[in-house]
Amino acid sequence: WELGVVDAKLGSAINDTLDIPVVCNEGVAEFARLVRLHAEKILPEHREGDISRAQCGLGHAFSRNKVKFNVNRSDNMIIQAIALLDHMDGGVNQLGMRVKEWYGWHFPELGKEVPEPVKYAQVVLIIRNRAEFEESLSADGEEDSEVVQKLADVLENDEELAARIVEKAKTSMGSEMAEVDWVNIEAFASRVVAFADYRTQLQKYLETKMHIVAPNLMELIGQQLGARLISKAGSLTNLAKAPASTLQILGAEKALF
Repeated sequence: WELGVVDAKLGSAINDTLDIPVVCNEGVAEFARLVRLHAEKILPEHREGDISRAQCGLGHAFSRNKVKFNVNRSDNMIIQAIALLDHMDGGVNQLGMRVKEWYGWHFPELGKEVPEPVKYAQVVLIIRNRAEFEESLSADGEEDSEVVQKLADVLENDEELAARIVEKAKTSMGSEMAEVDWVNIEAFASRVVAFADYRTQLQKYLETKMHIVAPNLMELIGQQLGARLISKAGSLTNLAKAPASTLQILGAEKALF
């Protein structure tokens, strides 16, 4: 007698290990196909649909294995985080520029003093409506010093720049702004600042994940560049297996910098 096996490699292993004669040919494959087709009638205690459900479960298991599905893959979190961070970098700058264009009609001199969009939005939230801002300043200068200190905290402790902004706010040539206009500008500027704060939080999260998943790579080239290389390669494993020529091609891409 001979044992019919569909998989040639499995048949060879059975023959080598158990010393059982094995045959693997078209006849065996056709016989196995017929058994699968009529399995519900041949096999005892099987109901209609059992084989279909078993085949579906096997297909899902095979697909998960094929795409290397793993819920514990930490490098996937890095790939998603760096992609979001890249989108947010462009988004924060674009929204910040919109704040500058909108508030610039009211205080046009501020744009030259504070070119960075996020800091500009933070300054806007301190100065607010210039008419109310001038009324809030006291004659003895105590309120001025408080406002200057608040602005200096935003402007990296540059008190000279903060004092210059306060003086220009008093003498600005910008147009007047209605209360309803300021309400909308304030809401928008607050969201831009919150958006920037979340970007900073996301950078810290990415740094933490890189410390855990790829500490050596982070020490060599930094967190963001290392994360972009992992993203380009598809996974940390793919990056580790890639030859030097592939890394050279990935490193030459403009998107990494």
